[in-house]
Amino acid sequence: MKIDKSIIISFVLLVLIASLYRIMPGRPLGFAPQIAMALFAGSIVKDKKFAFILPLFSMFISDLTYEVLYSFNISSVPGFYDGQFLNYVLIGAVTFIGFAINRKKIAQIVAGSFAGAIAYFFVSNLAVWMGGGLALNNLPYPTTMEGLLSCLTAGLPFLKGSLYATLFFSAVLFGGYYLLEKSGYTKPVLAKA
Repeated sequence: MKIDKSIIISFVLLVLIASLYRIMPGRPLGFAPQIAMALFAGSIVKDKKFAFILPLFSMFISDLTYEVLYSFNISSVPGFYDGQFLNYVLIGAVTFIGFAINRKKIAQIVAGSFAGAIAYFFVSNLAVWMGGGLALNNLPYPTTMEGLLSCLTAGLPFLKGSLYATLFFSAVLFGGYYLLEKSGYTKPVLAKA
């Protein structure tokens, strides 16, 4: 398959955003572009294989960059950490939500942003709870309904930041792509109508 300009532009946008958000000073908990990146790729890239590969590969490039910077004491943020594989799986899964988003309909982009952030929140917190993750008191969450509710409650600041970030980065990605498309720079060959 020939790689179209829209795939290249999408990939470059995703890598830049995946890398640059980490250096934001005072970044709120959960404020990250990955959910928006998966939604964007799922909506824009017609080839499903590339729709999954683009956000995951851009995350990997960003993580690798930060791991190198961390190993040379240039950054205090490590690129790789425990539990990261689950993040890759969840971001891949969020791409499915992007398949249902028509890139030309703002309401669908907003609804998809909420759906992606909320789905990620519930599944990631469920995994923390099931995996015996630690609560604020450094004790594992009990495997009871009360333990699950405690885990979800502790994650609410992350959900808030995730919702803001997903809406913001979705606006940047979808809006940027719209402007590039309107200027005639991209070919809508790989994009859904």
